[in-house]
Amino acid sequence: MAIVDPWRVAPESPARQTPGSIVTDAPLAGCAQDIDLREPELNARRTSDDEARQRDERREELARDLVSAAYLRGDFVLSSGKRSSFYFDKYLFETKPDILRRVSNLLAQEIPPGIDRIAGTELGAVALAAALSLETGLPFVIARKAPKGYSTTRAVEGELHAGERVVLVEDVISTGAQAILAANRLKEAGADVVKVVAVIDREQGGMQGIAGAGYECSALFSLSEMGV
Repeated sequence: MAIVDPWRVAPESPARQTPGSIVTDAPLAGCAQDIDLREPELNARRTSDDEARQRDERREELARDLVSAAYLRGDFVLSSGKRSSFYFDKYLFETKPDILRRVSNLLAQEIPPGIDRIAGTELGAVALAAALSLETGLPFVIARKAPKGYSTTRAVEGELHAGERVVLVEDVISTGAQAILAANRLKEAGADVVKVVAVIDREQGGMQGIAGAGYECSALFSLSEMGV
């Protein structure tokens, strides 16, 4: 039994016409034509690609602004005691609201799930910790370089409870010694230091040193990708 296409006249069997009738190959009004079922998926992919490109552009712009605001040339002695012909002055970018806001936004994306508290090292990372606290809604503490010799004699300032999962924020990492010291102080105070996050890695072995001390670590920018 032959099957007749109800929408179209078969070319090998011309349709009979009666006076006044019209034969057409056009589909009936309201009938579905060739629909690309992949269109929603393609649109989602294009949107995702656009968002990724915009994130990369914003990140590149922030890197340029950090260099413009805080990269200095000269003869400097670093906290490690080593001499350097350049220096990233964290105070020059942390004290600029527009840069600090964008830095804290990127830092927030580095925070793992289930974190209870942010920590910032004295003095350079205090502004970062405060901005990140405002960005994420997480409370923060300040890790001192050494316990103060008066009043409460605390090594960690602020409210910290034993077992809390903490992310330590750093400004610029060179050897990583200061970050390791701060992370160890937080551990001694009862915190579980989940991760160390820095803004700039000078690529002088600091990240490897932090990892070697048993702490997960990451940096928003490395020196080489900042083009200096």
